[in-house]
Amino acid sequence: MSSKINQRKIRKAVFPVAGMGTRFLPATKAMPKELLPIIDKPIIQYAVEEAIEAGITELVFVTGRTKRAIEDHFDHSPELEMLLESRGKNALAEQIREIIPPDIHCIFVRQPEALGLGHAILCAEPVIGDAPFAVLLPDDMMAGSTKPTSDLVKFFETTGRPSISVLSVPDESVGKYGIIKPCNDINDQHIPFSAIVEKPETGQAPSNYASVGRYVFTAEVFDHLRTISPGVGNEYQLTDAINAQAQNKSMDAVPIRCHRYDCGSKLGYIEAILDHALWHEEFGPSVRALLHDRITALSSEGAN
Repeated sequence: MSSKINQRKIRKAVFPVAGMGTRFLPATKAMPKELLPIIDKPIIQYAVEEAIEAGITELVFVTGRTKRAIEDHFDHSPELEMLLESRGKNALAEQIREIIPPDIHCIFVRQPEALGLGHAILCAEPVIGDAPFAVLLPDDMMAGSTKPTSDLVKFFETTGRPSISVLSVPDESVGKYGIIKPCNDINDQHIPFSAIVEKPETGQAPSNYASVGRYVFTAEVFDHLRTISPGVGNEYQLTDAINAQAQNKSMDAVPIRCHRYDCGSKLGYIEAILDHALWHEEFGPSVRALLHDRITALSSEGAN
């Protein structure tokens, strides 16, 4: 019994970060989109903190040729720490030092060619081996007391079943997501599903449950990733591998219990910055006052 329980412990997470970030050009011409800041913390750091909160101790980053800055961000910087301490900025030095806690290990794997999300995850197989693992897409930024990775990890450690995070979306938005086809036995905690349909037409979606950037897999997913055919742009899609595994009803969806920001879009990125500015301990009140003044001024212009 104890060996089976140990096989359900998830200690590894994959972060696919090899994408070009073309929607944010020219800002991402020389800087990875994952390092775009939400006030003073890059997007990817929120995903890393979420994984660590869920008990992950090995972080596997699948990078591309232009993503060296991500490795630098999560590397130690003793010169910067010493400089900050010499200027009396000890709290900031400690904050820099704790970006990655000492018991967390970062591993960087290169995706040699941009062949899609599925291919990026397959590139991590030599590091993952036969262990169960999580996948976090940094573009999907989560905010709230209960993050989806923790929910997925707990679900897997209880059931041994791989799962994905889902969000209920309105009918007019189903065409933007991969939408699951639930089995009959739906409940609030998890939803067994038998298929996932990528970006269905309005009125053709099998449900309103959309896949949103958090997954827990067993090594079986690598077998599916090796056998799926390339799709649009000659890319291997993770959705196709999930769909193949779901055919035998061996996957579940777990609804998220927090707010999700789509930081892969400019509007979602702006929303994340605005909300975090409003919540900010130091200047949140000033931002609220500033927004109030701007909205009042716009209302006055409209009235005139």
